[in-house]
Amino acid sequence: MKKEELRPAYHAILLLFTILIVGVLGFTIIEHYPLLDAFFMTIITVTTVGFGEVHPLSQTGKLFTSFLIIFSFGIFAFAASTLARYVVSGVFLNYFRYSQVKKEIDRLTNHVIVVGYGRNGSQAIEELINRNIPLVVIDNREGKINEIKLKEKLLYIQDDPSSDEVLINAGVKKAKALISVLPTDEENLFVVLTTHELNPDITIISRAINTNTIKKLKTAGASHVIMPDKISGQQMAKMIAQPEVVEFLDYLMLEKSKDSQLGEVSCQGINDQTLQTIGQLNIHEFGKLNIIGLKRIDGTYLINPKPDTLLKSTDLLFVLGKPSEINKFRIQINQLD
Repeated sequence: MKKEELRPAYHAILLLFTILIVGVLGFTIIEHYPLLDAFFMTIITVTTVGFGEVHPLSQTGKLFTSFLIIFSFGIFAFAASTLARYVVSGVFLNYFRYSQVKKEIDRLTNHVIVVGYGRNGSQAIEELINRNIPLVVIDNREGKINEIKLKEKLLYIQDDPSSDEVLINAGVKKAKALISVLPTDEENLFVVLTTHELNPDITIISRAINTNTIKKLKTAGASHVIMPDKISGQQMAKMIAQPEVVEFLDYLMLEKSKDSQLGEVSCQGINDQTLQTIGQLNIHEFGKLNIIGLKRIDGTYLINPKPDTLLKSTDLLFVLGKPSEINKFRIQINQLD
């Protein structure tokens, strides 16, 4: 919710306070009422409850009270109706909820920002939630926001995702990645460009509809560009050519198996000054864990690397095993240095 939406309420409260201050000062100065009596007299005058005067009024006091009634009647009616409308429509409640959400977002670090809550966005969010990765959703479409609200613990911002301020409020400078899945390539391009300017080190994954937009998105700062329609078509073809392979990979990647999952483990804990091989990691100590691949910093891959393969701190290992085994292995390898 934007603060501009509460502006009429601010104006109503300001007018109420103004008329109260004017009334208290008037009764105090003109009638020499004690402060409490002046306040009480102002309240019963503004609300027109019909109580009698606290003390007899002078001629000037009666004139002042008459003008106070005339001016305050409209102001009080306007303020009361405005505030009642905000309470009945739930605007105040939504604002307080949004304030709580903003506080939670401010506490986040190393999280993921998902821009757009469409079909692809909701799928990405579901996967991130399943992996217990903290995230924030940005969308400006009322219908999508209503869908997001159905997920109680999902943090969101309802605003223009291409705005610098909105991305900063979502914690783009502290986030580890941003996924942009807006409906058009133009919108995704603008978000990618803005995000890269705010945080050049963040990983940016963008959706693309047209093939000729891929290069533009990567030039703007996208780390990866995905074409969902193309991937879906390839997936369909592979399901015909290699149905069992596709089913097996889905079984692992979608975490339908509790016994075996694919995971990635960084080798940043390895000391490059001390030569170390895969065999020296003693992976058999972590159960039935298997190293099935290795990625070098130059982007090359080794499939089923041999035990005598030398490791570097910039390498990334792909392992197959139970989640608990993978986590133990990840902790162990980070403590090697």
